Amino acid sequence: MAGSVMGKLFMVSTFGESHGKSVGVIVDGCPSQLPLNEEDIQKELDRRRPGQSDLVSPREERDRVEILSGLFQGLTTGTPICMAVFNRDTKPGDYEAIQNLYRPGHGDWTYQQKYGIRDHRGGGRASARETIGRVCAGAVAKKVLARQDVKILGHVIQVGKVSATAFDPEFIEKNPVRCADPEIAGKMADQIRAAQDEGNSLGAIVEVRVTGLPA
Repeated sequence: MAGSVMGKLFMVSTFGESHGKSVGVIVDGCPSQLPLNEEDIQKELDRRRPGQSDLVSPREERDRVEILSGLFQGLTTGTPICMAVFNRDTKPGDYEAIQNLYRPGHGDWTYQQKYGIRDHRGGGRASARETIGRVCAGAVAKKVLARQDVKILGHVIQVGKVSATAFDPEFIEKNPVRCADPEIAGKMADQIRAAQDEGNSLGAIVEVRVTGLPA
């Protein structure tokens, strides 16, 4: 399946489905002798874990990562690193009623057309749970880049028609929308709640800032 593998020097291959046994990633190309443990990955996963507020998915998952390969005595070995999160709150029966329905905005129709088969349980691969593998890989990449004093910061600058104008990096982790503008974060949250009440959705814009990157 195209789209599951990203990168050339630092290759990332995500795997798993929303209501399958697990989701995760294989990272190939990580340098050897990089100090790494599950807690390094877990702190990033905890930031994306569902069920933390009324603005995100209510699904109850602990999202505990297990590093299955690529480590020895707390150091990377230079071989592929496999990281997996085993799904716990799987309720495939909740999707039986829509097994033959195609939901607007989901990958149902395109998957069926392209592959002739689809996993209707929560969208299968076309699910936000696929991002778990990306977060795990990103956590490793951040540690690699930190060796070169490269730092990465992301924050939400727009939700719907509400845009941030100020930037306070210390405020990003203090609000559920991860906005750096203390005056606007609450308005963004209100927009999301209003869309939820209407059974609607909103677009958003995320800004990523990278410092220390050589020219």
